[in-house]
Amino acid sequence: MNTEIDTTVIEKYIDSLITSSTAEIPVWNIEKARAGKKSGWDYIDGCMIMALLEIYATSGEQKYLAFADYYEDFRIHEDGSIDGYKLEEWNLDNLNGGKNLFALYRLTKKEKYARALHTLFKQIEGQPRTSEGNFWHKKIYPNQVWLDGTYMALPFYMEYEATFTSGRNISDVYQQLFNVYALMRDEKTGLYYHGYDSSKSIFWADKTTGLSRNFWLRSLGWYSMALLDTLNVAPDRGSASWTRLRQIFTSLADSMLRVQDASGLWYQVPALAREKPSEESARKNYLETSGSAIMAYSLLKGVRTGILDAHYQQAGKKAFEGIVRRYLSTENSRLSLQGICLVAGLGPDSNRRRDGSFDYYMSEPIVQDDAKGVSPFILAYNEYKLL
Repeated sequence: MNTEIDTTVIEKYIDSLITSSTAEIPVWNIEKARAGKKSGWDYIDGCMIMALLEIYATSGEQKYLAFADYYEDFRIHEDGSIDGYKLEEWNLDNLNGGKNLFALYRLTKKEKYARALHTLFKQIEGQPRTSEGNFWHKKIYPNQVWLDGTYMALPFYMEYEATFTSGRNISDVYQQLFNVYALMRDEKTGLYYHGYDSSKSIFWADKTTGLSRNFWLRSLGWYSMALLDTLNVAPDRGSASWTRLRQIFTSLADSMLRVQDASGLWYQVPALAREKPSEESARKNYLETSGSAIMAYSLLKGVRTGILDAHYQQAGKKAFEGIVRRYLSTENSRLSLQGICLVAGLGPDSNRRRDGSFDYYMSEPIVQDDAKGVSPFILAYNEYKLL
């Protein structure tokens, strides 16, 4: 590796996260830890379990599969019900963990994982939609599409269709992603706004376009993985719709490369949108770990799975190595991954601080070892190791 750290050190870091975690208290869920809560059915933990399953798939090391199975088995019952899952929230985040159940069902043959997939698919069938046909992000965010939600729901939807229905509704998956391209992409930069309100009534939305004010790095990363993962699980690879989606993914990769920093990373707000911050505010912008790791993973896996051309690989390598050099460090005799934005979103009317402004994105806490940064780092590491 052309980095300042050996692969064995990263392996030890991953092992320390597993051995320090239980199904109720995983060390990587900083949001729950700060709130003094045990983990439940959480998209954050779903990201981490996915990373462990991907590293198992390429390494064959049983410890990764064993922990993933233990973690999910703990909260899923024989009838397919899931502790902590609430259908009535109509929350796309709650679908993310379901992606792991496809692999676990194949690998363990536990029928309760298939039953849990059917439980979650009931949400797909009933999820409220915008006038354009896209899923609402959550019940508490009516008429809103967030880039985050495309990742949480649409690869799950596509894989369920491929696994259980012979692809009966895959045109719906494609159309929702095509709608995001049409509605949320900025033609000047090729980047995508974080959120869209089809009613154009929420306080953070432009009254003409319905769009939020800025591009947020991790949401762009979520969207890139939504495209990549959907392409890789689609049962109609090579079809006209698949090819069109591949072109959208490639175009996003090109746009992201234009704003990649010389360090290999990307900034929390990677380019100026409609809102131009003051010079003082602009100085607060920082190179952020989670979105950079997601992009490293998307580029490297995109090449490995034949969706992106080979020349994108170098940018993915540069991103991963940049994260290692800048943010992977030893603190109190243990390895730590730093520079992670804890959370960012677009508020309901009751939380107007989350207004999508540049200053808002700078105001959220920067933490270390949170799964929203650790899991894509492990995914990127896994792809990097395969090189």
